[in-house]
Amino acid sequence: MARIRRILARTCLLAALAAAAAPASAHKSPRDQRLPVIGAAPAFALTTHTGERLALSDLRERVVAVTFIYATCRDSCPVLTRKLAALQRRLGADFGPRVRFVAITVDPEVDTPEVLRGYAETLGADARGWSFLTGTPDEIRTVVRAYGAFSRKNPSGDVDHLYLTSLVDREGAMRVQYLGYRFDAEEMLRDLRGLLRE
Repeated sequence: MARIRRILARTCLLAALAAAAAPASAHKSPRDQRLPVIGAAPAFALTTHTGERLALSDLRERVVAVTFIYATCRDSCPVLTRKLAALQRRLGADFGPRVRFVAITVDPEVDTPEVLRGYAETLGADARGWSFLTGTPDEIRTVVRAYGAFSRKNPSGDVDHLYLTSLVDREGAMRVQYLGYRFDAEEMLRDLRGLLRE
């Protein structure tokens, strides 16, 4: 009986010591962990809303959010763009010099640089940190597929497409993708700031 009590006492002591040590060695919450590296972000070189060519490699040393929209979309694309526009304000002085947003059209036949420029102005995109990109239909199809997205133009002129936003780190690696336009903006802001700290 005395032996059993000693074993129980030793077990309780070890459990207490483990509990006391736990905070020092415990894993941090997921929001504090580094995002995994998915792989190299697919390269692209497209035409901006100001008529210049922009490649993803031109944005090296910045954290980049890459998403897909089209200017005549009347429902989800404006919601997504306004959500990102709200984040641009919260990023403060980092937006532009250290963080860039890139929106690639899925309707290149309609979305000329001029059309995209009007779309950007209407939805409050800060030109210092945003690029709205278009290109030939083949260029756009290639980029859409490379990022794991999807688009199909309907006879009505609407475009069915997958709302997919990817975060690319300062070294050109894709780190996370958000599906849809109802993603948690606070989570994206934490992820952007986390990538800036790396």
